[in-house]
Amino acid sequence: MLIVIERGGGQVESVESVLLSWLGENRVWIVSVFLIVLVSGVAAWLFGRFVRRMMIKAEQTVNPWDDALVGALSPPGQVLVWLLGLSVAAQRAGSATGAEIFSLATPIREIGLILVMAWFAWRFSRSVEHNLCDPRYMGKPMDATTVRAIGKLVRASILITAGIVIMQFLGYSVSGVLAFGGIGGLAVGFAAKDLLANFFGGLMIYLDRPFAVGDWVRSPDRDIEGTVEDIGWRLTRIRTFDMRPVYVPNGVFTQISVENPSRMLNRRIFETIGIRYEDAHHMAAIVADVKTMLQEHPEIDSNRTLIVNFNSFAASSLDFFIYTFTRTTDWVRYHEIKQDVLLTILKIIEGYGASCAFPTSTLHIADIPAITREAALDS
Repeated sequence: MLIVIERGGGQVESVESVLLSWLGENRVWIVSVFLIVLVSGVAAWLFGRFVRRMMIKAEQTVNPWDDALVGALSPPGQVLVWLLGLSVAAQRAGSATGAEIFSLATPIREIGLILVMAWFAWRFSRSVEHNLCDPRYMGKPMDATTVRAIGKLVRASILITAGIVIMQFLGYSVSGVLAFGGIGGLAVGFAAKDLLANFFGGLMIYLDRPFAVGDWVRSPDRDIEGTVEDIGWRLTRIRTFDMRPVYVPNGVFTQISVENPSRMLNRRIFETIGIRYEDAHHMAAIVADVKTMLQEHPEIDSNRTLIVNFNSFAASSLDFFIYTFTRTTDWVRYHEIKQDVLLTILKIIEGYGASCAFPTSTLHIADIPAITREAALDS
């Protein structure tokens, strides 16, 4: 089947001949555009291989900065290569065809460069934040809460800077935007005072550091107790001991007292123990032996306050108390030590033939009436 095209003057040509003629006239820029795209793809592939090789070398060192730098290069570097290559190809096609759409290549390239640089800086800051808290890279890892706070500030600065540069490139007046932001900030401040209170509450947590991620915290003012999982700019996530997440607005922490048991130096054992009244003559020896036992116990911190004393005459017992501190702060290990101490005290008491007292009642009848006594004898 032959398709023909009628030209002016009565000339008739086939579609095949017209297409071949058109390709002959335009094959130079088409081939150049194709080659530019091909070279861009090859360059992006080679760049990816280069980054992977550099990553292997960087992993052989313990420097946190080179790993973060190399890790941040991909994929932003490959996107940058494609961006430059495609923009050059678009400019070549635009100069050959004169199409208006290709005139957008330059502004897209410029904005793309800004976004790629911001993307690289963002990835680099995230990687550095992770490495500074990793014991593989740091002999003494930095405080996770401080590093995360600085990382968030750096990334916020990156986003704001990139936004201002793009607005300036697009022709917007940055000074006018800042002036509008100052006026609008007052209205936003009144409308979002709770949000700002939470923001500054989070900032105070980062600066004062009353607790950090991983700490066990509790508040005597509120029913809040658990392990801190995340400290955001608005909310702090706390995982309770029954594994439920509690989201606390940061502004709350500026109004309540917070205990941080994770930072205790020792754990206290404070117990009262009672023996029977009939074992009163053993009290001094029992107290002395218990005190000696605690002073010699390997898990008891003898540098802290250690008290063992007869304390009171109770209703059914003679009470003495122990007041001492363990070396560990681990909750599970503490209870194991406390159990060992209490069982040893029990052995000391039993070693003197004494016993621990329990509530008892004694019924004392002063005199039995004679009639009742005679009736009892007759029976």
